[in-house]
Amino acid sequence: MYLNKVMLIGRLGVKPEIRYVKEDTPVATFRMATTEPYRTKEGERRENTEWHNIVAWRNLAKFCETYLDKGMLVYVEGRLQTRSWQGQDNTTHYTTEILADTIRMMEPKSARDGQPAMPAQPADAQPFADQPAQSPVAAEPGAFQPAAEPEDDLPF
Repeated sequence: MYLNKVMLIGRLGVKPEIRYVKEDTPVATFRMATTEPYRTKEGERRENTEWHNIVAWRNLAKFCETYLDKGMLVYVEGRLQTRSWQGQDNTTHYTTEILADTIRMMEPKSARDGQPAMPAQPADAQPFADQPAQSPVAAEPGAFQPAAEPEDDLPF
């Protein structure tokens, strides 16, 4: 059995960028920061910030376009995906992204900019979620593929 699940709470570094593939399928991309506070040996408080690339498709992309903005605190749930491509100089480039299944606002937009708030969700409401994300583009020959390992060779 395998598991590929990511859950993050952090702030958007930029307003989501929306583009359309195959003319009518929206995709949103944005960067999100998570911050981990810690103390040095001297007792000084420091923070370590990690930046994550988020990708949302279809209805979830439309949600991002309508409601999300730079600096907003959001919850993102999804899975890791690594893509590769050939650059103009014929070098292989890799990027790891979080393919979002669920995105939930952790604070109303009005709390940041004085705009009318989105209707409050009851505590038992389901977070905004898209259909299970499927990779919209078929992998190219020679693209990254996870190695199949026999279960008895696992390192743990």
